[in-house]
Amino acid sequence: MEVFEGSPKDKTGRLPREVRTYELLDSLGIEYKRVDHEATPNMEACNEVAKVLDIMICKNLFLCNRQKTAFYLLLMPGEKKFKTKELSAQINSSRLSFAEPEDMLKYLDIEPGSASIMGVMNDKENMVQLLIDEDVLKFDHIGCHPCVCTSSLKIPTSDVLNRFLPATHHDYKTVHLVGED
Repeated sequence: MEVFEGSPKDKTGRLPREVRTYELLDSLGIEYKRVDHEATPNMEACNEVAKVLDIMICKNLFLCNRQKTAFYLLLMPGEKKFKTKELSAQINSSRLSFAEPEDMLKYLDIEPGSASIMGVMNDKENMVQLLIDEDVLKFDHIGCHPCVCTSSLKIPTSDVLNRFLPATHHDYKTVHLVGED
């Protein structure tokens, strides 16, 4: 895998959602590194990409309440185990579960395997609440997909929080996940 600075020069064959991600980051003056790769179907594959980019790749979980009236995108370190009970208490939402792929496409314009903080740029109605585990915020860079699972980005955490999120009209809530049995 080769590490590139910024967006691809030739965007032929890239999905519109990926191209929009690069266009937004570039318009905000956010510098980032990029790696193109095969689809990453699991955290093990993501860890290989993380080594190349020298980052921690976030586990991104798209969740909803039982009634499907509240949706959440949770960013957490890949090695942590997700415990719904642990998160539910912090956000006052019982019976959390994984949201349907159709909802992910509807609200974030991303598909399973491509979940990423970059997807909030497509949530124009602010239907998705962003939750970030406090350990993710300790890293200088966030590793994420540009709304497709065949590329990964290394972006300064401060730029994501202070430039990208305000531009998308999203805020985040910090959560504390232990993730232990």
